[in-house]
Amino acid sequence: MTLTIPFDNSYARLPNSFYARQAPIPVRAPRLVAFNAELAKILNVTPGDVEEMAEAFAGNTLPDGAEPIAQLYSGHQFGSYNPQLGDGRAVLLGETVGADGIRRDIQLKGSGPTPFSRRGDGRAWLGPVLREYVVSEAMHALGIPTTRALAAVETGEIVLREGPMPGAVLTRVAQSHLRVGTFQVFAGRGQLDSLRQLTDYAIARHYPDADGPMGLLRAVVEAQSRLIAAWMSVGFIHGVMNTDNCSIAGETIDYGPCAFMDSYHPNTVYSSIDRMGRYAYSNQPDIAVWNLAQLATALIQQMEDKDAAVEEATEIVHAMPALLQENWLKRFRAKIGLVTEEEGDLELITDLLTRMAQNQADFTNTFRALGGEAARDQFTDPTAFDTWSDGWAGRLAREQDPSAVMAGSNPAYIPRNHRVEQMIQAAVQGDYEPFHRLNSVLSRPYDDQSGADDLKRPPTDSEVVHATFCGT
Repeated sequence: MTLTIPFDNSYARLPNSFYARQAPIPVRAPRLVAFNAELAKILNVTPGDVEEMAEAFAGNTLPDGAEPIAQLYSGHQFGSYNPQLGDGRAVLLGETVGADGIRRDIQLKGSGPTPFSRRGDGRAWLGPVLREYVVSEAMHALGIPTTRALAAVETGEIVLREGPMPGAVLTRVAQSHLRVGTFQVFAGRGQLDSLRQLTDYAIARHYPDADGPMGLLRAVVEAQSRLIAAWMSVGFIHGVMNTDNCSIAGETIDYGPCAFMDSYHPNTVYSSIDRMGRYAYSNQPDIAVWNLAQLATALIQQMEDKDAAVEEATEIVHAMPALLQENWLKRFRAKIGLVTEEEGDLELITDLLTRMAQNQADFTNTFRALGGEAARDQFTDPTAFDTWSDGWAGRLAREQDPSAVMAGSNPAYIPRNHRVEQMIQAAVQGDYEPFHRLNSVLSRPYDDQSGADDLKRPPTDSEVVHATFCGT
């Protein structure tokens, strides 16, 4: 059987100013590590034999219909504007319209240098590729909008990071790779015709009911508000929420230094490059608002009546914190078994979180154990949970089926940092069993699974991951 991808490449039909045409750079000895057959079926992709897929997903051969390009964008990185970024180590092979009717990009990440590489080698090493594969697929299983992983390939080459590392390529799938930074680059250059064309393209592709640039802004604000609330509800910390990592489609994108919290604390930071805590767990909602303000600033540039556009954009962005709070409350109400809304719910939830932070309670295991004796065991002082639980019990009595609500809102399994690191270290030594096991268990995060209790366990002191790295 021959690998077949039914490409229909709308972005490559835009003007050349939107991208650089760039073929992936071949590698020495590609070997297929993983192929996501379930996702391939959704994409209408017909798999080929193992060797053929290794060659294609490493970039050594191009499937029929591919039109590889590196996309142009700019962005704010830790608050400072970089006027040109772009795909420095990725090429977009093209797009497919899936069995579900959704158009998606298929991109090779780690496929070699492009005109936007800025002196980088354009490659990825095995660790970040496997990390993104595991975490993005876990996020999908958790029901959180995300890019996905179609394939991972070893290259048979060495890349230099902290030292020599085995090279790899990830095949990433996204509803698009349009970012806030994609709009910023044309606004920053004053290329208003390109900005208008990009706006029309984004509306047609993602939000066909949106009315013009401000309608697009409103739709992205709503999508990002839902997304960030979902992150918060599972203790996810993106780690590098630059505007070039903020998806117009409302998906989680770029899993470089991401992490899931073990012990809860609102100021938790893992990313090694986030030295000031800009993207700490509790800061993520505020940063999302800041990012969407940058999108508003870019979109306004194309409007004829600037004063009216500024007024409308300000209203839309200023409404975002309330949207975030609304979505956050909905998620966290469900985590403690609530469907109905009552005054005092916010205080009830924040009181629990405060007590968790004071008592080093594991975020995932505490919420999963609610309603049973094990929840209090997560606290260094179990009476801190008991006094909260008394008030919670009265509120819970007014709900229909709180146990079912909690079971569907609180995962038993997340990609714990120490397990991801152990998986990577095993893979570097040629052992992929932990990688495949993690993918299997994390594909059913809400089900208790026989023989997988070790994947629920928080890290021991010697296993704690104190910092995560972007891998570029």
